[in-house]
Amino acid sequence: MIKMFQYNWMVREEWFTWCEQVSTEELLRTRIGGAGSILYTLYHIADVECSWIRSIQGMPDIPENYASCRTLEQVRAISADRINETKKFLHTWSDAFDTEIVTASWMKDPFTKGEILRHVIAHGIHHTGQLSIWARELGLQPVSANFIGRGLF
Repeated sequence: MIKMFQYNWMVREEWFTWCEQVSTEELLRTRIGGAGSILYTLYHIADVECSWIRSIQGMPDIPENYASCRTLEQVRAISADRINETKKFLHTWSDAFDTEIVTASWMKDPFTKGEILRHVIAHGIHHTGQLSIWARELGLQPVSANFIGRGLF
């Protein structure tokens, strides 16, 4: 599972680099579908990942206000910080945790820790797919979604 998180983080960083060629206005423009804008989507991916990982650990969510971090550099820094926190947790993971039950503070229903981890992976992949659509709408080549060839194995 760690390899899938590493893949998501690698792709996310490539999207941050991709964003450097796009104006701030385009990064913030409200778009149809997805989480709303390119920059907010990248923020959302990092924020959701951190929220769920913290819930698995029984830790409180980090209240973050997207309105206070509306630059590429700020969102990239938040993402890096959240990745470091998640990495530390993943290195403690045991398959025995897969079936442990957790109820996140913002949810009514409980889920297993394994279910949550897999959701976080799928969530990141889902939203980077939306970024690819928006990249093509801008006439730009999107970041590759290939897992193969990234040196993860």
